[in-house]
Amino acid sequence: MNNHILSGNEAVALGAYQAGVKVASAYPGTPSTEILQNFCTYDGVYAEWAPNEKVALEVAIGSAMTGVRTLFTTKHVGLNVAADPLMTLAYTGIPGGLLMVCADDPGMHSSQNEQDNRFYARFAQIPMLEPSDSQEAKDMVEAGLLLSEQYDTPTLLRMTTRVCHSKGIVSMDAANQAPVPKPEGFKRDLKKFVMIPAFAKLRHPLVLEREEKLKAISEKSPFNRMEMKDTQIGIITSGISYQYVKEIMPEASVLKLGMTFPLPTTLIREFAGKVDRLFVVEELEPYIEDAIRIMGLPVEGKTFFPRLDELSPDTVTAGFVKAGVLPSDLPPLREKAPGSDMPRPPLLCSGCPHRALFYTLNKMKAIVHSDIGCYTLSVLPPLQSIETTLCMGASISMAHGTAKAMEKAGIDDARPVFAAIGDSTFFHSGITSLLDVIYNKGNVNVIILDNRITAMTGGQQNPGTGKTLQMEDTNAVDIMTLIKGMGCSRVREIDPFDMEGTLAALKEEVAHDGPSVLITKRPCIQLFRPDPKAVRVVNPNACIGCKMCLKLGCPSISQGDVIPDEKGKKERRYAFIDATTCYGCAICEKVCKQNAISVKKA
Repeated sequence: MNNHILSGNEAVALGAYQAGVKVASAYPGTPSTEILQNFCTYDGVYAEWAPNEKVALEVAIGSAMTGVRTLFTTKHVGLNVAADPLMTLAYTGIPGGLLMVCADDPGMHSSQNEQDNRFYARFAQIPMLEPSDSQEAKDMVEAGLLLSEQYDTPTLLRMTTRVCHSKGIVSMDAANQAPVPKPEGFKRDLKKFVMIPAFAKLRHPLVLEREEKLKAISEKSPFNRMEMKDTQIGIITSGISYQYVKEIMPEASVLKLGMTFPLPTTLIREFAGKVDRLFVVEELEPYIEDAIRIMGLPVEGKTFFPRLDELSPDTVTAGFVKAGVLPSDLPPLREKAPGSDMPRPPLLCSGCPHRALFYTLNKMKAIVHSDIGCYTLSVLPPLQSIETTLCMGASISMAHGTAKAMEKAGIDDARPVFAAIGDSTFFHSGITSLLDVIYNKGNVNVIILDNRITAMTGGQQNPGTGKTLQMEDTNAVDIMTLIKGMGCSRVREIDPFDMEGTLAALKEEVAHDGPSVLITKRPCIQLFRPDPKAVRVVNPNACIGCKMCLKLGCPSISQGDVIPDEKGKKERRYAFIDATTCYGCAICEKVCKQNAISVKKA
């Protein structure tokens, strides 16, 4: 057997390549990022990071319109950005196979919400597949492309964080269910592709007809199957929840759903008629449970299983204990890992240029609207420098709204209004927000944190880096030139490690009436190795234990040993810098008023 251990993301990339996908487009977003990072390594394919998910899907649509099998990937909130083309794409249909992989994030491991994107399939009336492991993730790629081609529709492949990142045994052999269709090129069809109202009215009935055909397919899909055992308990489940159910309730009868829109109602009724008590185990919203209840069948689910967070073997066990199915004195499934009661909070890296900026920004006593990126971590102690984070690109728009409201309502608030946004996020959706501020004569101070990479998702390329996803040289967008071209003359670059210069620049922009932009120019520290010659150390004899350096929140700085003072009457803790993790950014040295921090001597 030609088997390998792959993550779900790696399996999707392999499945796409083996199924003949030639074009793939996405914006990086955890937990989906690694799909394109793996796919782009295969021969004869084109893959790109688009500026945002809307653009990525539109690129994919243009590709699939030529008959070429195409892949689009996104995290769950990214599908919100791409929803505009998606909803009309459901009307037009698509000649080539188009697979849309959406990775939901139950538990919000790296996201600002845990929305349940199964509802997007129902909303757009397009087929949806849900894998439970890496092998299914690979197999469902080709199945989804076939559905797309046969029924003139995009197909949604809904993943979750656990399926994306968990690893399992995968057959590396191609499924070869059907030959890859030969692309016929773009064909003109005005009534199909030009969605003026008159033509859209002709397409909507076809969407409803397609849904009826897909219902029949769902009833026969090999991904929807009954596993009959003890009929006292019947469980309907899908995705990663299926794995938990099989572990916790190995003797129960299970209806495992892999095609979850349209739902196989006949199969569900048949299964329900064979069991005494029917449960649904699913993460987040009662998507399947509500559909079954609408069918008029007695079903139990969210009474026992939470709508919050991702499920786990423990929460599934607790649910069945609450339902009276399992005894309440069950031993724990597994022992807690050492330190699990004291999780390490996320922190800005040692030497991160964002730390210096937000430490300095705190001195402005400003209202700071932040965006999505590493710098969002500045909300945590000890920095606590920002007031809001909503979604990609919102910082500038929200800051504009705050400033205008304060002005027009006569709110007596002397605090200046700032927006903080990263370079990749600015390219994603900050450009139009800044354009709004400039056009409408806003009085907002925008700070673009240009660290030369898309850092939060692992260091992907973006339009400002000069490299494509496939590491080809390309034009690097100059942010200052771009902003000046938008009509903002008040724009300049600053070095965040020059804390005095940064503070002076912030004060100057606050004094200026009108829109202004500061661009912090320091690359992400993860692009470099630490400089041993720049490592800082603390002189315990000079340190008075004032903890000013600790207010930076640098993970390399901690409290050292307790030592008595010269008179022996008091004790104090001096600061300690871990030389193995220090990057030598020197901001701790700059905030130390006792001159107790200096370069480590060779």
